[in-house]
Amino acid sequence: MSVGEGTYRPLADRLRPQSLDEYVGQAHLLGQGAPLRRALESGHPHSMILWGPPGTGKTTLARLVANGANAEFVGLSAVQAGIKDIRAVVEQARGLRGTRNTVLFLDEVHRFNKAQQDAFLPYVEDGTLIFIGATTENPSFEVNNALLSRARVYVLKSLTTDDLGKLLDRALADKERGLGSSKLIVEEEARVLLLAAADGDARRMLNLLETAADLSVTQDLASRLDVDTMRAVIGSTYVRFDKGGENFYDQISALHKSVRGSDPDAALYWLCRMLAGGCDPMYVARRALRMASEDIGNADPRALTLALEACAVYERLGSPEGELAIAQAIIFMACAAKSNAVYTAFSAAADDAKSLGSLEVPLHLRNAPTRLMKEIGYGKGYRYAHAEPEGYAAGERYLPDEMAERRYYVPVARGLEIKIGEALAARRARDAKVQDAIK
Repeated sequence: MSVGEGTYRPLADRLRPQSLDEYVGQAHLLGQGAPLRRALESGHPHSMILWGPPGTGKTTLARLVANGANAEFVGLSAVQAGIKDIRAVVEQARGLRGTRNTVLFLDEVHRFNKAQQDAFLPYVEDGTLIFIGATTENPSFEVNNALLSRARVYVLKSLTTDDLGKLLDRALADKERGLGSSKLIVEEEARVLLLAAADGDARRMLNLLETAADLSVTQDLASRLDVDTMRAVIGSTYVRFDKGGENFYDQISALHKSVRGSDPDAALYWLCRMLAGGCDPMYVARRALRMASEDIGNADPRALTLALEACAVYERLGSPEGELAIAQAIIFMACAAKSNAVYTAFSAAADDAKSLGSLEVPLHLRNAPTRLMKEIGYGKGYRYAHAEPEGYAAGERYLPDEMAERRYYVPVARGLEIKIGEALAARRARDAKVQDAIK
């Protein structure tokens, strides 16, 4: 296990790349002529933010930047560090200035609040520090605009299966830093399982491999890692999912858009991805209510009813039984006729209600429970719709007198809204006849 001087170092740390040639993945940033590679090879690094999922090499890249520039590397974690630590780094950097640059690497920079980020901003601006931040969260939301404007953002991607396979082979072959001296043989089925369980995370893969290697069976001076051992180490399947981060909102967005796009298979996949990652099923059920109103509306009103019933079923049964009702609602909504007519009508009416001021209710629409109200005209001339032919008072007006006619709700030619649209068109034709007769 490559113990040096009595100090244990995890396999993932021992195999950390020492040069660009050892680095695996991120070809879009580190391929020949790519922007970040040019920055590394020039020896003149700039401040940057490395944004990507866990285990994609953000810390390693920061170290390579510092090594390439022969700069002092100072690493801090935003979880533990504070303004006092930043000031100490600044003093150290000032002492080295003129002889050696200082790279301040701040892991999980999104954990720093605005005041903490502002604390080192002037020193990034005047060149005292070369700042490299690492984050798994979208820096657009988590990092101050002032800091963003002074640092280039590089987006790192999850490692592919091929990338992870290369790293696995290196770990098995390297005798000094890896597991080569143990002559570990990984059975093909166990290898496939390990690469899938890593989910694009190199650190996770190497940690699982190291644990499994300790449990592997030794035969004929070699150790063999079989699929049963690998399953025992992995345990339940890991799916990357942050209940409060961007990954969460990306997946609910994918679910919503799959329903809107009438793709039941994609919708079901994203639902299961969220559930597998630990999302509260009731959260998805509540979002389904929104989808039913926003994207289906009156094209198929059953969608809203089914979404409500899915909530009730889950409240009564819990997991995992109640999740099936949510899946039923999601699939129904994906297959249902779509209309956003209610959504757009509501938005337009809400805009008018805010912008047109406190327009008076027309007298004929006002209630008149007292004699005085009747004497001053409340309710006068109101036509009771049920007493009119076909239950419709043709030509009657219900908007404020000062307000022009509006057509907020425009049914689409899909589902039940076809019938609704035909009925509205017939009533408006009757209105037009009454208006023509008045003229």
